[in-house]
Amino acid sequence: MPINETLSQYSDWSFESAFTIYVLAFVLLIAQYASAKATAVQAKELVGAGAPVADSRPGRVVETPKRPLSDRLAGMGFALLAPALALHIASVVLRGFATHRFPLGNMYEFVTMATAAAALTSVIALRKKTMRPMLVFVLAPIIVLMFFAATKLYADAAPVVPALRSYWLPIHVTIVSVGSGILLVSGVASLLFLLRIKQPLGEESLGFWGKFASKLPDAQALDRLAYKTTIVAFPLFGAGVILGAIWAEAAWGRFWGWDPKETMSFITWIIYAAYLHARATSGWRNTRAAWINIAGFTAMLFNLFIINMVVSGLHSYAGLN
Repeated sequence: MPINETLSQYSDWSFESAFTIYVLAFVLLIAQYASAKATAVQAKELVGAGAPVADSRPGRVVETPKRPLSDRLAGMGFALLAPALALHIASVVLRGFATHRFPLGNMYEFVTMATAAAALTSVIALRKKTMRPMLVFVLAPIIVLMFFAATKLYADAAPVVPALRSYWLPIHVTIVSVGSGILLVSGVASLLFLLRIKQPLGEESLGFWGKFASKLPDAQALDRLAYKTTIVAFPLFGAGVILGAIWAEAAWGRFWGWDPKETMSFITWIIYAAYLHARATSGWRNTRAAWINIAGFTAMLFNLFIINMVVSGLHSYAGLN
């Protein structure tokens, strides 16, 4: 069937609009993060100076205290994520209708799906006010990946190569892309955990990094988020590797051939298995486990970009993860 150029254009516009709104949300969240400490200090000063106490006498009009600036900025930034995510998902759906296939036939489409999964995970996992300061650090890699996808990885809407015309495409690649998006959130959480654990709450006198880290969520909350997201993504990623082997047997007549993509995917899965084991092992569950999680995140990015774009293998034709 011919490509629907109109729907393809709408898909591109949805992607670009989502990117723009993500950037606006990112700017608001940066402003929120920068003003959070100043707002907290200001509130303490007001209380210490004897701020007016509510007058309960009849007929008295009591002014409602204004929400701190940081709270208002965080609320606006978080609210923008809903339309951005809706447009992001719409770009994936419209691409599928435009090409009359599942929209995971090249690296541009894969990154679009993975970043949408990361954004959705962020909206769900970071909806509490105490966790929202982390949003700015999750949005940063999402925006960078989307920019890279639109400028370097973009491919015109077109049919896939014959080898990808299989019902395994939506099953295998969707599972891997969604798992990768969730693991992005996990990796960022572990990075922030390592920064936060060295700067306990309230130590504002430790210079720039101390003040910077003191605005992050509690270290244990970050560690729990990294662990919970990995618990969800690990079986998805593992299932993706297994289903990929089944597809390989149907397409190439063997389950496993130590192709660079297969090998690196297996190594990545092993690293995440090691993280989950370390997270449950006394003496490893804090900083050591976090470093293993970051190693897994690094391996996943290496698998996506270096293996696909530099190393030659059976998966090179597709640009798929």
